[in-house]
Amino acid sequence: MPRVLRVTLFGLGVLTVILGIYVIGIFQGWHGRTRGPGEIVGTEIPAEIIAERRSAQRAQQAALGVDPGTEILFGDLHVHSTFSTDAFVWALPLLRGEGANPLADACDFARYCSALDFWAITDHAEALTPARWAQSLQSMQQCEAQSSTGIIPDVVPFMGFEWTQVAPLPEDHYGHKNVIFRTLDPDEIAARPIAAAGTTVRVLRDNARGLLPQQIVFLDLEHRQDYYDFGRFVQEVRDTPLCDPDIASGDLPRDCYEMAATPGELVTRLEAQALDPLIIPHGSAWGLYTPPGTSWDKQLVDSERPEAFPLIEIFSGHGNAEEYRAWRPNAGTTDAPVCPDATADYLPTCQRAGQIIEERCRAAGEGEVDCAARAEEARVNAVHVGLAAHLTVLGESVADWLDAGQCRDCFLPAFNFNPTTSVQYGLAITNFDDDEPQRFRWGFIGSSDTHTARPGIGYKSHARHYMTDTSGAVSRDIAERLLPSDPEAPPRSRAISREELTRTLGFQLTEIERQSSFFTGGGLVAAHAGERSRDGIWDALQTRNVYATSGLRQLLWFDRIDDAGNVLTPMGGEAETESDPVFRVRAAGSLRQDPGCPDYAVRGLPADRLQQLCRGECYNPGNERYRITRIEIVRIRPQITPGENLDLLIEDDWLVLPCDDQGEGCIVEFTDTEFATTGRDTVYYVRAIQEPTGQVNADPLRCEYDETGQCIRANPCLGDYRVDMDENCVAEVEHRAWSSPIYLGYSEAIGRDVVDEG
Repeated sequence: MPRVLRVTLFGLGVLTVILGIYVIGIFQGWHGRTRGPGEIVGTEIPAEIIAERRSAQRAQQAALGVDPGTEILFGDLHVHSTFSTDAFVWALPLLRGEGANPLADACDFARYCSALDFWAITDHAEALTPARWAQSLQSMQQCEAQSSTGIIPDVVPFMGFEWTQVAPLPEDHYGHKNVIFRTLDPDEIAARPIAAAGTTVRVLRDNARGLLPQQIVFLDLEHRQDYYDFGRFVQEVRDTPLCDPDIASGDLPRDCYEMAATPGELVTRLEAQALDPLIIPHGSAWGLYTPPGTSWDKQLVDSERPEAFPLIEIFSGHGNAEEYRAWRPNAGTTDAPVCPDATADYLPTCQRAGQIIEERCRAAGEGEVDCAARAEEARVNAVHVGLAAHLTVLGESVADWLDAGQCRDCFLPAFNFNPTTSVQYGLAITNFDDDEPQRFRWGFIGSSDTHTARPGIGYKSHARHYMTDTSGAVSRDIAERLLPSDPEAPPRSRAISREELTRTLGFQLTEIERQSSFFTGGGLVAAHAGERSRDGIWDALQTRNVYATSGLRQLLWFDRIDDAGNVLTPMGGEAETESDPVFRVRAAGSLRQDPGCPDYAVRGLPADRLQQLCRGECYNPGNERYRITRIEIVRIRPQITPGENLDLLIEDDWLVLPCDDQGEGCIVEFTDTEFATTGRDTVYYVRAIQEPTGQVNADPLRCEYDETGQCIRANPCLGDYRVDMDENCVAEVEHRAWSSPIYLGYSEAIGRDVVDEG
């Protein structure tokens, strides 16, 4: 063999070996780099800007006759960075993401883009290694240190994590809880995050690579490092040793992976570290991961520690969890499911599954009797699996489902709404197992649940792909590779056993494409703080003297008053009385905003970072307010006997009072003249409804309706290549603020000694 040929072959062999090692390295995660929390760029907001905000609010308080002893501060207690697995996946370029959304971005965004007063990082505990937990704390301490004066902070950051519990069957599902700590002192926060044992851990710890196989890198070589880094991210979680479940949390080493299976165990483990954080349920009615048939009842028991959950997230970027409805996705039980009939206001997903199969059957020329039988089979198959009903119909498209499973008359409802985990349902039920009945006592907050490290994203309706969690494949080819579609659409559904359902991993159960059109800008929490400080905010949160908004910054006060107008019970409070209560509501709309960003933001961040984070628009209020059009009062009379019908106890829109708002808000008063005569404990809260303005994804399905009001054609505002990146899918909504409830016990009522769970 000629020498030149031998050298050439040898060189080709070496190159082949090198290439082979490189490819092996892709699958083994050798090329990935460990990502940190990023770098905070912005410095403290000028003190005069904070003074101007306070002055504007005090002027509005004076116009409404409000005692200036408290200040309303706006925050977001539900924020994810790419230290969360799902946030990392959605940030990847193949899904139209930015590549990375590190924790430091959230600090700069809260300070300059959304201009919040406080916020909390709540990355998923299931992906937070001990190293990431320590880095997160350091980043939050740096964020706080930017408020260099230490007297009047411009923004207060809180440390937290999300316990992300999911199960495919209702008897095992408890939902998500955010855990927030009062200080940034490492001795006063958890030694390590506590993950939710079960399905979520299997997905995010043990099988996260299944969400994004390493060979995906060959589809986007330009951004290959992002995919390499994801492999490293996953491996670092898997390399963290599990904690010994038999050792008390306070005695565990810091560098292990701790888990809790239930809310009660989560509370117990935190208490074992001598901690008393805020634990906040969220996304409760979000049917993306809440199996039909799940209800609050199983969490209103001593073992699950309901008294440890003083607040609930009523609204977020995942939609509204407030409203109860009498319909159910399953008219039977978990063991014997029954597909409910369609009604004028609700199309069950199982019914739509039957319709799709029947339409296919008829199109294939099959007989009426056979098609009717196949439709019934499809309904049975769909209702049997509940959460994964869409998987029983092969070859289906997002539009095929029309508005099935959705609450048609709710305000910005959560996807596949589940009424029995709504906030109103939770407030109406009572547990009679013990001598003293138990009830939930929640204050209301709103949050963003952002996965792009952008707290308070709902301030303007712009940049949908950056200011909401909307995402999707960049091309049809990528979509087919990430979410392969069935090549055929047979005129018959398939059955899925319970065993297969429990084996199916996380995101395979969800309707990822369809859900993307439901993401909005999210909400805010407003705290009536005695002082602009960490302690002032915390005290308001603990006492439930807070309210939620759908993203804008309405001002709201709700109090029970005496004959002289003095406050007896503020929002979030509870009291006992035998007299008919009198209430006062004072509300003002959010400030209209100017385009662009204010001068202090332009000066405070480099131009490229301001554009990258804020996308050209910041919270930029003018001097004129939107009008509040009406005040809606909700009255709930919790159960006093087992099995009492909730449909009669939850009175939404019990009263609707006009608001004569001429630009400075309004004051309304009302009395419950039935309280004393009925002699029942009663819960009251109010909604301040603002004149219509735009909201991203406010009309997610963009239905075409027939003359009876039924959706006959859907055009979902998808997050993938089928909808332009610049399309914000804005529709008008009546933005609102929800007060925390006032809990009144009738002195002689059964609920007199109900445990205060706040």
